[in-house]
Amino acid sequence: MKVKTSITLSRAALEAVERLAAKGSSRSQVIEDAILEYVARRRRAARDTRDLKILNDVADDLNREMIDVLAYQADV
Repeated sequence: MKVKTSITLSRAALEAVERLAAKGSSRSQVIEDAILEYVARRRRAARDTRDLKILNDVADDLNREMIDVLAYQADV
């Protein structure tokens, strides 16, 4: 369901939206697409930050385990 709202944009932002909308989309659709893309990007960044923290928290253990595994590798 679409909800009608009102926003205030700078002239430059509105002109950019209108240029994109001229290629076949409405201004509303261009703005909605931009918002959804921005939200998705922020969610991915938050997920990546959480994943990096998890990896950093266990990095020493993982490195010790890798050294142990490499010790069993045969010389070629």
